[in-house]
Amino acid sequence: MAARYTIISADTHAGASHETYREYLDPSFRDEFDAWRGKYKNPWRDLRDTDLRVRNWDDERRDRDQLADGVVGEVVFPNTVPPFYPGFVLFAGPPKVEDYARRRAGLQAHNRWLADFCDRKPGRRAGVGQIFLNDVDDAIADATWIKEHNLRGGVLLPNIAPDVDWVKPLYDPAYDPLWATLQDLDIPVSLHGGTGSPDYGRYAATPALLISEVAFYGLRPFVHLLVSGVFERFPRLTFVITEASGSALPPLLKQLDNVIKSMRGGAIGELKYAKDTALPRTATEYFHQSCWVGASFPRPDDVAAREVIGRDRWMWGSDYPHDEGTGPYTTQALRQVMNHIPEPEMRDLLAGNAARLYGFDLEALAPLAAQYGPTVEEVSRPLDALPENPNSALIGAQAQLVGV
Repeated sequence: MAARYTIISADTHAGASHETYREYLDPSFRDEFDAWRGKYKNPWRDLRDTDLRVRNWDDERRDRDQLADGVVGEVVFPNTVPPFYPGFVLFAGPPKVEDYARRRAGLQAHNRWLADFCDRKPGRRAGVGQIFLNDVDDAIADATWIKEHNLRGGVLLPNIAPDVDWVKPLYDPAYDPLWATLQDLDIPVSLHGGTGSPDYGRYAATPALLISEVAFYGLRPFVHLLVSGVFERFPRLTFVITEASGSALPPLLKQLDNVIKSMRGGAIGELKYAKDTALPRTATEYFHQSCWVGASFPRPDDVAAREVIGRDRWMWGSDYPHDEGTGPYTTQALRQVMNHIPEPEMRDLLAGNAARLYGFDLEALAPLAAQYGPTVEEVSRPLDALPENPNSALIGAQAQLVGV
């Protein structure tokens, strides 16, 4: 029998319908939810289209898609629109004071649903629960619930945009009790790309500004936690950077290393620093101590970045069911950008590293991988032509390969 790879996607998304979320909502909010739901208009095509949206919650459809694509395990980030959210969950931003109670009730409804969703496939799904940062005690309570209900993916860190002034910035020491809890309970903390952008307003330039700066804003939480000493004070905290461009990290770490070095020297240009304000270790050292990367639909430069990130901290992700993900051409995508990687390392990048971080049992997944996983020989063959209708992941990687 041909040797096959086990594939665990470190980045997928799921969520419930409004009808289902209602069942998981605190009953005291249901009448208010019914009124809100009657006025909400979903602007997202993939969440309006009946055939597409069911991929978020329908086990049979999801299994059919994932297994046909060779994926047998998944780390599940949120998707769809929970109760009282102003829009798609990742873009919604932190609630204001007047919305906090309702939004938190919606967040808790999603977490309850996600726990059941993962329990239906306990060996194959590691769910990432949600918390808000408006109230540290509430955040600790919700994170503890997430741990107690076996959402092995940990918690999704809210990204505080620069125009949000009703929630403390991530570098505020007020969050230290939360970081301590997450560290002591061994709860992974995930940052997901595409979040944290400010409100640009309604201008002709807004779409271009958003896409031009989204990568910068997506990595700000990592920078804020690092330079404020969170990784120094809480060295056992596990921090995961997902879908934020693995290739962006090596130059960012180099820049931060230089900042820390210059601060130790007492000055950066005309700016003067007391030497004791500098961190005792480099940014690269803190990264290797605390951080992992979920490299979603990676391009060649993202794959090459594993040499700096660490081959034991780099995890492949498909981004299912989003349009920019690798499905249904995951095998072709692997052949396109990862065909040169030796089998032992490839097994770690595709599954072993994620299994170690999130607690997947590779032996339990082996029968599914033996049936559905791509063969080692197949993945080692370079992709010589794109399929007839390639997705954006293949097109983007190919453009980088040929230097366009």
